[in-house]
Amino acid sequence: MKLWKALGVASLVGVAATGAVIARSERKRRAYTPDEVRQRLHDRLDESSGPATPGETGSG
Repeated sequence: MKLWKALGVASLVGVAATGAVIARSERKRRAYTPDEVRQRLHDRLDESSGPATPGETGSG
């Protein structure tokens, strides 16, 4: 019976820790201004898109 209690407590601690990590990343994401978001998206697009070959549609 003690094993089940320990597993239950461990799972609750894991859920709480996961929630804290998600909340922290959400706060960090919401701290961006619209201009910063736009600039980051443009930077990511520039990094991901290489020179396109003629006739390439982009849908795979």
